[in-house]
Amino acid sequence: MEPRIETLASKKLVGKSQRMSLVNNKTSDLWKRFMPQRNKIQDRIGEAYFSIQIYDDASYFQDFNPAAEFTKCAMVETDSFLNIPEGMEHRVLEGGLYAVFIHKGPAKDFPKTAQYIFSQWLPGSIYSLDNREHFEVLGPKYNTIDENSEEEVWIPIKLK
Repeated sequence: MEPRIETLASKKLVGKSQRMSLVNNKTSDLWKRFMPQRNKIQDRIGEAYFSIQIYDDASYFQDFNPAAEFTKCAMVETDSFLNIPEGMEHRVLEGGLYAVFIHKGPAKDFPKTAQYIFSQWLPGSIYSLDNREHFEVLGPKYNTIDENSEEEVWIPIKLK
């Protein structure tokens, strides 16, 4: 599973966020709160959804602890921060260099993809992890329980 390397321009996103950990995973609750209100977002760009993880600092991966908290966001891209629906927030997704992997299969199999990225690909590459947002782009091929599901996994990187 080789990634493509991309330089991403910054993006304007609107949606909801929540603090959580892997032990106290509230991803499903976050998306259940977001999805019924998604059509209230004006000036949306495209049909994709963004599942974003924001870690407090780079030590999250160095001193891995499944109880460590991070912020997770359920968002869509927009070209304007005007008229943000009540109860939603806006965020600028920082641009930069990313390794983009394709995870194929249901969401329950995602830990295998993450383990490959962080324990095999990244250590053997010419890149190291950068301290920016990690995210998945959930497009038309995404379905949380489908064996044929696909999502893009964007990992922030920099040259070693």
